[in-house]
Amino acid sequence: MSKKILITGGTGFLGAYIIKKLVESGYYVRAIRRSSKLPTYISPLIFEKVEWVEGDVLDVVSLEDAMEGIDTVIHAAAIVSFSARDQKEMYKVNVEGTANVVNIALEQNIARFVHISSIAAIGRKPDGGHVNEQKKWEESKVNTHYAKSKFKAEIEVWRAISEGLNAVMVNPSTILGYGDWHSGSSAIFRNVYNEFKWYTSGVNGFVDVEDVAAAVVLLMESEISEERFIINGDNWPFRRLMDTIATGFKKKKPAKQASTGLLNIAWRTEKLKSMITGARPLLTKESAKVAVSMTYFENDKFLKAFPSFSFTPLEQTIEKACANYASSVEK
Repeated sequence: MSKKILITGGTGFLGAYIIKKLVESGYYVRAIRRSSKLPTYISPLIFEKVEWVEGDVLDVVSLEDAMEGIDTVIHAAAIVSFSARDQKEMYKVNVEGTANVVNIALEQNIARFVHISSIAAIGRKPDGGHVNEQKKWEESKVNTHYAKSKFKAEIEVWRAISEGLNAVMVNPSTILGYGDWHSGSSAIFRNVYNEFKWYTSGVNGFVDVEDVAAAVVLLMESEISEERFIINGDNWPFRRLMDTIATGFKKKKPAKQASTGLLNIAWRTEKLKSMITGARPLLTKESAKVAVSMTYFENDKFLKAFPSFSFTPLEQTIEKACANYASSVEK
């Protein structure tokens, strides 16, 4: 069993929960961070047990220092964005950063490597449908730049595997749970809490953040290599997701369906507003594409590999997250 673990992206939503799971499992954890700010949704008692080091995936020297004496690397650092203004930095961090991490891991003979990818890296089709690990990447108008950056990041990991890296890839669906509701997928909770009126017709995969963290640790501890695994709790329509969150908050459910035409107007309006105010748009051209996609993600491969594992029902995930968000608002 690996004794010393380095995690990149440890202050991110999923990264923080991976740290929590590792610490609770008794592992020695070293984590890279770029600032002194730590997530408030994880107990400080967890973070006190972590060796924090200053660094960046774009800084090769800091990566070399961070991997000194490490057995396993969990690479969770990435930028998740559907905004055009973030594209250049996103490609740099997600692709070049991943290349740096796997290169140093090879140089330092890291025994085990877990790459946190995304279902986005597998790609979507315009007509939606079912997606599993066997799906090959296809260029498509519904693939976002985030998806393209994660696909290219995976290419770097596959390249490193061909050079001898003992690695496994994790492809989570949209992650739900208690985090910073001003960013990422957690913003869905804030929008519903503020009684957002609109819902979309799309279907997507969703999964509990703690389930993903547990899956990452299971795969890390396994001997599985040169494989990828979709980590998905269930496939829900966006309307069902938002209705369930609204019930959890005791708020009004969204009652108006946003058609494709209306979404096109909305993202253009948000783009104009963003240009004037400098604020980040609530909706972009890319996020609008995802909102109407009817895509179902399969989790059979992971469940066959770990038959004793069971995903948390999304209703339970949402109920717990809503209670935590509501409590933090009241403070």
